[in-house]
Amino acid sequence: MWSFIEPINLIRYLCVWRVNRALVRLPSYLPTELSQVLGTIIADRLPTRQARPWLKALAQEAPHHPAWPVESVLFAYPGKQFYGPGEPIFWELRLLGSQADHAFFLEVILPAMEAAGRTTDPRWYESNTLWGRFDIEAIYVARGAAWEPLVSAGRLDTRYRAEPMQWAEGLTFAPAPGDDRSFRSLTWLTPVDLRPLPALSGSLDYSPAEIKAGPDAAEIPIPTLQLLLEALLARIAQLTPGKYTTPGDVWNMLPPDDQAALWDAVTQADKIRVRQTQPQAAPKDWPQGWLGEQSFAAMPPSLLPYLELASILHLGRRTHAGCGAFVM
Repeated sequence: MWSFIEPINLIRYLCVWRVNRALVRLPSYLPTELSQVLGTIIADRLPTRQARPWLKALAQEAPHHPAWPVESVLFAYPGKQFYGPGEPIFWELRLLGSQADHAFFLEVILPAMEAAGRTTDPRWYESNTLWGRFDIEAIYVARGAAWEPLVSAGRLDTRYRAEPMQWAEGLTFAPAPGDDRSFRSLTWLTPVDLRPLPALSGSLDYSPAEIKAGPDAAEIPIPTLQLLLEALLARIAQLTPGKYTTPGDVWNMLPPDDQAALWDAVTQADKIRVRQTQPQAAPKDWPQGWLGEQSFAAMPPSLLPYLELASILHLGRRTHAGCGAFVM
């Protein structure tokens, strides 16, 4: 699996925001508003030339699909809609590819978070909204399966340096010795849309027609294990350095042993059918896609490393808005 992982730069930040007012009501789908508010604050604070790609990306939003001009994922941990004083809100920011840069986080994104917590801007500071009503209690950075403190009790550790490959340290992408658990189901935590991505540059993973018609302009397929592997290859291609990288290029970059392992996984996935599916269409004010649980015949061990990697990277369309997240 190392040849799969090696080209993927990724820094994962787990953010803990603590409500400091009487009552806060979160939007139905938090990542959309996180993207819009933080993206706008970033654009407002940048010099004109640097702000242009942010303003362009924000202006070209398709319905329910905010965008940033950097490869990133905003994933809100499942929670409730109303929060009182002192209650924490958890969400994760993942910077990927060439944007997996700790200095960029410290100099651009973190100041925007701080500004969002104390804003009185009438665009965001409305009755019971999150904006202007929270403190940054803590921020952690992933090193393998562990989380290391970057901000503790509101104080930034200026000596900490996050590296773009530490996310994979110690991850074997294989069951631990003696772990004979059998995985038979996936639960989609956020909407998944596994239609092929248009060949567009940057992080705007929708077509011009969808900007007008909405992201549900075409039928969205029910995920299968084979579709998940195909989507994983497409996702790795999207994150691999190089202007013309395709899933075929990813395959060609793999050494023979990894090609054989992947081919075995694809062959196994093609044989495993969905036994029971309960996905439901996402609510109308969420990004389009399927949510809920899918059951399969027992998944062979050869598939598990690829599914574990896919769960970290997110699959399909609108990954910036946290879409394509699942647990086994």
